[in-house]
Amino acid sequence: MAKAYLNKSLKGRDFLTISDFTSQEIRLIIDAAHELKKELKEGIPHPVLQGKTLGMIFTKPSTRTRVSFEVGMYQLGGYALFLSAQDIQLRRGESLPDTARTLERYLDGIMIRTFDQKDVEELAQYASIPVINGLTDLVHPTQVIADLMTIEEHLGKLKGIKLAFIGDGNNVAHSLLQICAKMGVHMTIACPPGYEPSAEIVAGARQDAAETGAVLEIVEDPLEAVRDADAVYTDLWASMGQEKEQEQRAKVFQRYQVNSGLLKKANPGAVVLHCLPAHRGEEITDEVMDGPQSVVFDEAENRLHAHKAIMALLM
Repeated sequence: MAKAYLNKSLKGRDFLTISDFTSQEIRLIIDAAHELKKELKEGIPHPVLQGKTLGMIFTKPSTRTRVSFEVGMYQLGGYALFLSAQDIQLRRGESLPDTARTLERYLDGIMIRTFDQKDVEELAQYASIPVINGLTDLVHPTQVIADLMTIEEHLGKLKGIKLAFIGDGNNVAHSLLQICAKMGVHMTIACPPGYEPSAEIVAGARQDAAETGAVLEIVEDPLEAVRDADAVYTDLWASMGQEKEQEQRAKVFQRYQVNSGLLKKANPGAVVLHCLPAHRGEEITDEVMDGPQSVVFDEAENRLHAHKAIMALLM
């Protein structure tokens, strides 16, 4: 049987948002991630990107994205070049088209982690090499590949399970909506009024859900959201760039903490996810994050394997 990560069907594609991919293509990426993880654990080398170089542009700081892409590229036989906002001429006003046209002459792929989704799209428009969205304020597509990979590892399937997301309707919630809709995963988001996910993202996800049978709901009550949930997910109440809102958001989101009381309302054995970093004692308690139902650090590890799958298939 052919290895999924050697499939050429996605070669040269950009990875900007989950909505750009079909259910079959997402399945291919998750399968490739599982295979690459298995081979790494068994000590089987897979230098499929030998001689290739990934440029990594960061205008937002990162732990998991930086380390997983850099280590992942090394394990695939290639080289990753870290480019902070301070290191390149974007800081001095060089345009994204000019940056793209220059970098494509040196690199085989670009990963960018930044604020505005339009910047990622513009970079991809002008670069002839694959561009991977490592996070924007709108979406976090690489994260949710690792998330569904982790859920599948622990629950044995994706289609028909229920995921409850508790908290802000942010970039992670957006990408989860998109990928759950594509893969037939039921998803309920519980958030305070005024903090709902983008109506446009929800509408697009519901179109995909109509084809896969996924049920997508937005509710206010976290207890309602976790009822019958097989997976419970949370994220920071204030994302990067929202630090000035931290105090206000802490008041608004107080009842949206994932704690042992809330978790008891989910299905027995439900897994708990968090994309990290976590503010322990705010959106999630130590008891839950370090408890037997937490798969948070499996999820963090799977960022490595998911990112390797994306790079191998695109580059």
